[in-house]
Amino acid sequence: MTKVQLEYDLVRPLTDADAGGVADVHSWYGILRVQLTPSLDKLAVEYDASRLSEKDVEAVLQRFGLPIKRR
Repeated sequence: MTKVQLEYDLVRPLTDADAGGVADVHSWYGILRVQLTPSLDKLAVEYDASRLSEKDVEAVLQRFGLPIKRR
């Protein structure tokens, strides 16, 4: 397993409705952790790079409706 962490800027602040999307992302195979950074303007994602690429991770986040943009 190769753990990699990426940070994505948020286009807008997360809402209560986005909490479900964050929870659902955790169920995706290869995604290890998703959390809001202390500054509340970024989403930190830890994933298994032997299973997923950066493009895959970004696609999963967008699939679940999270308001991200790549740095």
